[in-house]
Amino acid sequence: MRKAGRLPDFIIIGSMKSATSTLHNQLSVQPGIFMSSPKEPNFFSDEPIYRKGLDWYRGLFSAARDNDICGESSTHYTKLPDYPRTVQRLKDAINNPKLIYVMRHPVDRLVSHYIHQWSEGVINCDINKAIDRHPELISYSCYGEQMAPFVEAFGEEALLPVFFNDLKSAPQVSLETIGRFIGVPDPESLYWNEQSGRDNVSKNRIRRFYGSEFIINSMFMTWLRQTFIPQPLRDRIKGRLTMGLRPQLSESQLAKVTEIFDQDLKLLFDWFGFELSCLDFNDFSRIGK
Repeated sequence: MRKAGRLPDFIIIGSMKSATSTLHNQLSVQPGIFMSSPKEPNFFSDEPIYRKGLDWYRGLFSAARDNDICGESSTHYTKLPDYPRTVQRLKDAINNPKLIYVMRHPVDRLVSHYIHQWSEGVINCDINKAIDRHPELISYSCYGEQMAPFVEAFGEEALLPVFFNDLKSAPQVSLETIGRFIGVPDPESLYWNEQSGRDNVSKNRIRRFYGSEFIINSMFMTWLRQTFIPQPLRDRIKGRLTMGLRPQLSESQLAKVTEIFDQDLKLLFDWFGFELSCLDFNDFSRIGK
């Protein structure tokens, strides 16, 4: 029987499609830091997982050493309005959690989210139609709205906003900043492992279908395709299943979401003291501040 574990010292709460998987993997290889497996337990958000009970959740950290700093990464925790009970459940279990929220340009995150859902077969229409039909594309990019319940429950000092661009341009400094926040005794001892690469990157944008993993990845099926199916036919089939160019928002949809995101980003000034808009989001950096 698995021994009782601990509760995490910190949680990466989002946002989806903003390099949270990469950050989780980097932290998992650092001495003195223990990251959960699976990466996204989604314990406080998903009803079937929450019903497993707090002892099950503690068990995710049962292999940690006494002095390890424990963490997990669940982007479902910042997916309002879909998981409205997350914050209260977290508050009931952990008094003073340290929360890390990674932010990507809200429009870029929306587009990446769309590509992910299109590849998974969840969305079947053009991105401009999808924005109207799938409100989560916008709501998950409203960072102020997503963080507000956590700020109300735990205070802004409980949250560390991390910028996607900082992770890309200055990963080592970002890692040390995160280390200081979560209480690593010597954050300069942390080391960003470039060999790990980026995780969860949608390179080919191939749409999944029933049996796609076997058909695409199996060596036997690859041999069959290359042996018996002519190249022109294989190219046509692949073209139907592959998203070619990165989706582009129409002028009207871009103006609409930009206005929404700009209003939402104003909330961050009250909490963290920096002013942001979609226009200057990618130029902003917290490195050295």
